[in-house]
Amino acid sequence: MFRFSHYTLKLTRRTVIAPVRINARSASTAASLSIIPPQTPTPVSPLQITLREYQEECIQSVLSYLDKGHKRLGISLATGSGKTVIFTHLIDRISPVKDASQTLILAHRRELVEQAARHCSLAYPDKRIDIEMGNSQASGAADITVASIQSIMSGERLDKFDPTRYKLVLVDEAHHIVSPQYLALLEHFGLRHAADWNEVPAPALVGVSATFSRFDGRKLGTVIDHIVYHRDYVDMIEENWLTNVIFTTVEMKADLTKVGSGVGGDFQTGALSQAINTNQTNDIVVKAWFARAKERKSTLVFCVDLSHVSNLTSKFREYGIEAQFVTGDTPKRIRSARVDAFRNGEFPVLLNCGVFTEGTDIPNIDCVVLARPTKSRNLLVQMIGRGMRLHKGKENCHIIDLVASLSTGVISTPTLFGLDPDEIVENADTETMTQLKERKEKESKREAEVAEVKKKIASRNIPGSVMFTDYDSIHDLIADSTDDQYIRRISEFAWVSVGGGIFVLTTNSGNYLTIKPPTEQQGSFTAVYYRKVGFNSKSNYNIPVPRVIADADSFEHIVHAADSFAAEIFQRFWIEKRRSWRNAPASEAQIKYLNSDRPKDDQLTTDMISKGTAGDMITRLKHGAKGRFTKAIAKKKTADRIRDKVETVHKRLTSQVQVGPLSDEASVR
Repeated sequence: MFRFSHYTLKLTRRTVIAPVRINARSASTAASLSIIPPQTPTPVSPLQITLREYQEECIQSVLSYLDKGHKRLGISLATGSGKTVIFTHLIDRISPVKDASQTLILAHRRELVEQAARHCSLAYPDKRIDIEMGNSQASGAADITVASIQSIMSGERLDKFDPTRYKLVLVDEAHHIVSPQYLALLEHFGLRHAADWNEVPAPALVGVSATFSRFDGRKLGTVIDHIVYHRDYVDMIEENWLTNVIFTTVEMKADLTKVGSGVGGDFQTGALSQAINTNQTNDIVVKAWFARAKERKSTLVFCVDLSHVSNLTSKFREYGIEAQFVTGDTPKRIRSARVDAFRNGEFPVLLNCGVFTEGTDIPNIDCVVLARPTKSRNLLVQMIGRGMRLHKGKENCHIIDLVASLSTGVISTPTLFGLDPDEIVENADTETMTQLKERKEKESKREAEVAEVKKKIASRNIPGSVMFTDYDSIHDLIADSTDDQYIRRISEFAWVSVGGGIFVLTTNSGNYLTIKPPTEQQGSFTAVYYRKVGFNSKSNYNIPVPRVIADADSFEHIVHAADSFAAEIFQRFWIEKRRSWRNAPASEAQIKYLNSDRPKDDQLTTDMISKGTAGDMITRLKHGAKGRFTKAIAKKKTADRIRDKVETVHKRLTSQVQVGPLSDEASVR
């Protein structure tokens, strides 16, 4: 069943020779693993490599959590930290339990599967290693199986993997782990719900990612119980495990305000390409590279789509730069040849769209050009991470971030350091960026102390907070949609600000969602789902319990989490902000409701407001605007009474003192 040969495989920056055991049915995959004929049969195993201090710490942390009975663990490691090395060492460090001795490694891209297979073949020459990907079918009985998630979940291929025989499931790029395919696989292995393995033993689950968050807001906590180890890319740079980076942001004149959101919450690709892929903008990209990075040897450029790749490649060539490109449509043989030539420094600029965001090891990259804006912090980190690996003769990596005229939600390199996304930086390294952030924080603190704008700052941090005393009447308040526009620049749905930093999304069913700001008790934004009150069979009220469906540290992430949930349970017809019915005249029922407590000389008619505006006003009324306005007015009246009393006392005191010489009859009362 097996074919034994000696092969030369590339591991990090060394060429080593080791025997490889490959399933005969996986022979077609062997060619894709860049295996070439041997020169000498001297095996060298990666397990003989001395682990870096943090790698050993990471493994020990995983083992410690497993010893305590925890099953679903996450490792947060920066790109280039050697997660595959940790994977391979971890396999033998976890002991078999009864008949459970097998390991399954999962990835979502061919490159990651091939990389993991190479490392395991070198590390464990005496173990049987199968590949489940494409036409290559694993037996289900191998010591280690490396699988593509798409292939293993295809048809009935998962059935041959007996969960009781597996001690370990490893997931690469684990921020994808809450996708439907991964959830179905975890269900098969008894890892979907914590209660499952109390009845039937389940393997350990270890997921690794450089970006342990998801832009669509789906909670990783439903699958990963503990992040047991974390090393940020800034930490890795400071400890010299990754190369330093310098940042330059360049503003390109592109209007993104009309670019909608696509699947996952990032910019819709087609619309983004139309806004970005212009002759003017592409010219700015190439000129920026010429001005700041023409001396760089290996530049990787990230584009929006195939058309953008093609046009920007042509623009580089117009300027006499030998530029090549790789896309998902590039034939594998041509793609491999171009990447190898780029690794060897045969040309200076390689362009791509969506190919090299994850799992790509090209350590010689010394410049990354971000020619596509993004709303995703994960994507941004993945892109700049391509240039952070150490390489001989490489002092640092220059990140050139082409930012548009920024609208709410755009993520740029300054935002990674807590800076305003509009911040323009020039050749700033990580230390400079951190110092800039600290300086900005000190400046903000001084301004706050001088101007006494603490409440205004808090209001900006919690979008939708309003001072109700600015309104002359409750009717002015419910008609003001200013704060709705903030959230609607982020969301495609018709969220309504009801004050106090709270936003509400309603539907015709009577159910609704709210987004609430951080509090002293709850330090993060939360999204809560409310179902309407119903009746049970005995005609008693059935009051559903509100359900917290997400929490997040940033307002943008909680909005995307709530949107993901809303898209699944609500009819989009009723919640999308651009539906045509919202522009129709208000209904008689809406006008009657709004006029119920309005003055007779200030009544609304159906032709005065639209159906969408009327609905938003009703939402504000139903969700406490009147009560908050009443409290604010009462608070204002109390403050006015105190002020009037102080002024009265002040006048009385000052009127008792006369300026000038005192007469004999004068006295001070």
